[in-house]
Amino acid sequence: MESLDKAMLCLSIIQERKAVDPVVFEIGKLTSIADYFLIASGNSNRQVQAISRHLATEMRKRGFRSFGVEGEQKGHWILMDYGDVVVHVFYHPVREFYDLEGFWIEADRITLE
Repeated sequence: MESLDKAMLCLSIIQERKAVDPVVFEIGKLTSIADYFLIASGNSNRQVQAISRHLATEMRKRGFRSFGVEGEQKGHWILMDYGDVVVHVFYHPVREFYDLEGFWIEADRITLE
């Protein structure tokens, strides 16, 4: 599976749990850590946790395991590393505080339908 296809699969899965304001960045031209970042929010810590658990379950069903998950206990910022795709799920106020979109402003945004 191509990296972009994997990023779009992750996007589809998190939208099943009503992820808020998802954004996909192509960062592979700017860094070697991944090809794509998917950033989204939840309206509560519980929703953030539900989104990440659903993503982990559905990706596992499709044969993908994350290389690591950080932040699951508190649900403020959960990072899920799928190698070429890194997913960030934030509690909305935390997303605004860290402003990853601003940090990666030079990265191309993928247009979402």
